[in-house]
Amino acid sequence: MRPSSNFWSVFDLVGKQNQLSQLEKETEDPGFWNDTTNAQRVMKTVSALRGEVEAWEVIRQQVHDLTDLAKLDDESLRSDLESEIAKLESDLEKRAFAAMLSGPYDHDGAILAIHAGAGGTDSQDWAEMLERMYLRWAESHGFTAEILDSTPGEEAGIKSVTIAVGGQYAFGYLRSEKGVHRLVRLSPFDAAHRRHTSFALVEVLPQVSMDEADVEINPSDVKMDVFRSSGAGGQNVQKNATAVRLTHLPTGIVVTCQNERSQTQNREFAMRILRARLLELKTAEREEERAVLRGEYTKAEWGSQIRSYVLHPYQMVKDHRTDFQAGNAQSVLDGDLDAFMEAYLKSTSK
Repeated sequence: MRPSSNFWSVFDLVGKQNQLSQLEKETEDPGFWNDTTNAQRVMKTVSALRGEVEAWEVIRQQVHDLTDLAKLDDESLRSDLESEIAKLESDLEKRAFAAMLSGPYDHDGAILAIHAGAGGTDSQDWAEMLERMYLRWAESHGFTAEILDSTPGEEAGIKSVTIAVGGQYAFGYLRSEKGVHRLVRLSPFDAAHRRHTSFALVEVLPQVSMDEADVEINPSDVKMDVFRSSGAGGQNVQKNATAVRLTHLPTGIVVTCQNERSQTQNREFAMRILRARLLELKTAEREEERAVLRGEYTKAEWGSQIRSYVLHPYQMVKDHRTDFQAGNAQSVLDGDLDAFMEAYLKSTSK
């Protein structure tokens, strides 16, 4: 099972080794820590690169060892070899997938926001279905998922929700989900049980620390309001004003956080979201893609979707950017999204 010479190019092991070597030499410079911010960035890159290189070197050694064992042609080893090969192939698939996550913030956590679009109560219910889908996906991958802010729907579902997803590569995986998602089904809210089409907008932003984000926030540019967290009632409703709303005056960006019990914690999370939105704004300006910014988005309605989830008259989920599709819609709604993410990453890495 010796891979072809092109196999390792998926990860560019030699290139990563050279990059790691150069950065390690840079850290040995006597003046390296004179610029603390830059030094911390370099050290984080070194740590990530070292982990990736070591993991792939382990896999390469396993490939060689299993190949040598297979050459012995010992029937008594067949069962163990098949088991080890199956495990190695699974590891290779995961590593090859991760190797496509090479964007500047792909290693970071993500801020996921879902907004109900056209479709009334059905769209708000659809937004909640997407919330469940992404929470289950995060759980299945060992990521943390914390709801920072949520606005309930008028009759059912949610109008919007903001979730912090923590874990290595969370943003790299989830950036494939950014856009409008369309649902076709028999509406449970229609007395005649007719087929309805609903839309929801998914935003994905990287979680970056203050020293990593290529943005500066002047404290005088941020207006902070505090209010009581909303809730369903009972002992969990906050009696004190702990929820935080931040308004960035130069851009008009508004973010809220009302999950944590402490006003200080809520402000910290709100600043993290604001920083991510400003980073997206700056990136979009560089790329002249203002249409993706808040207030300038393509409307969440018919014709602008990146993916369709059809539950009636047949079951199918189709990504319109890659043409990848799956027939088991319920499995996808239960968080089985990796095939869609991989198809998107492959299409954008060409």
